[in-house]
Amino acid sequence: MTQSKVQGLRPATQLVHGGTMRSGFGELSEALFLTQGYVYESMEVAEARFKGQTPGFIYSRYSNPTVAMFEERMALLEGAEAARATASGMAAVTASVMGQVRAGDHVVAARALFGSCLYIIEDLLPRFGVETTLVDGGDLEQWRAAMRPTTKVCFLESPTNPGLEVYDIRAIADIAHAGGATLVVDNVFATPMLQRPLELGADIVVYSATKHVDGHGRCLGGVILTSQALIDQHFHNYLRQTGPALSPFNAWVLLKSLESLPVRVAHQVRSAGAIADFLATQPGVERVIYPGRDDHPQADLIKRQMKGGSTLVSFDLAGGKAGAFRFANALSIVTISNNLGDAKSIITHPATTTHQRLTPEARAAMGITEGMVRLSVGLEDPQDLIDDIAQALQAVRAPGLAAE
Repeated sequence: MTQSKVQGLRPATQLVHGGTMRSGFGELSEALFLTQGYVYESMEVAEARFKGQTPGFIYSRYSNPTVAMFEERMALLEGAEAARATASGMAAVTASVMGQVRAGDHVVAARALFGSCLYIIEDLLPRFGVETTLVDGGDLEQWRAAMRPTTKVCFLESPTNPGLEVYDIRAIADIAHAGGATLVVDNVFATPMLQRPLELGADIVVYSATKHVDGHGRCLGGVILTSQALIDQHFHNYLRQTGPALSPFNAWVLLKSLESLPVRVAHQVRSAGAIADFLATQPGVERVIYPGRDDHPQADLIKRQMKGGSTLVSFDLAGGKAGAFRFANALSIVTISNNLGDAKSIITHPATTTHQRLTPEARAAMGITEGMVRLSVGLEDPQDLIDDIAQALQAVRAPGLAAE
């Protein structure tokens, strides 16, 4: 099937067939090319390929057939002209910003970011003379006020980690473009199945493919999706020379996982919604945050911007850290881990794990309380998960275990 035909098909079909390149053996499954280098028929062919005069692969740090298939499939899914894969999600985030700036430039970012993303914005960029400003991502006036003539990049994640805030991507893109900047959106919590930032005006979308794209907790990966012009201008040489290359084996695993992405995400979203509704009725649960509920602070925006809620639910438990720990330790099916988007349901305590390096004041500004837990809903039967959560809540409420 030609790529032009695949482009006209729906996402579920693209995720099975998109980007496929077959070798002379005619394999059905995508081929895994575990090679560092490539052979040239002559010195003249090698010269032409290095000059970019003829297409082909040179070195797997630059490009690789299996990685190229993954990039093409992700671009089809996202509706992007081009994609570049990286060794991890944080490699994609770092490249998406660092590839566009130099000393004297300015970056504006939403304050509610994953801890490692905050490190890039607050600590790493200033080391190289790039000034940064953090804003309340939901306050458009703060975005406007933060823009400068030197602003080159605006960066946000939506929904956020772990507060599940949702930001107006279209409006923020308009602000960024009016100031001559690009907008980078980390879309990992929504996945491309639920939100399409490029269609909303974003210039660049990044993913940790480690999460829902793999979806089975097996390997690391990341991807940058944007126009071919921005790839050529900002990212091609940066990635080629700094070397955050995705392993061909990991690319192959991710390719196979993409085939089931729509089915997995649909099931996880349905389950997450049912769990959020259950939690909202339970004593000892002080707050439930889920983008699919009408009581979400940005419910109207979510209905316009997203095709569904999320695979994640965050909620505050009575008793602060002690209550959250007792609850998580009482779970039987749900696993304690800091990953997300997995086939297995996973719970974590952001204040002591993913966001532990932040000050208590910074966590409070992001809405991260000591009693907050983040649940990544997996592929188990939702009723089994609800039963597990119910017994864990009951255990916390049992005599002698109540929070002081």
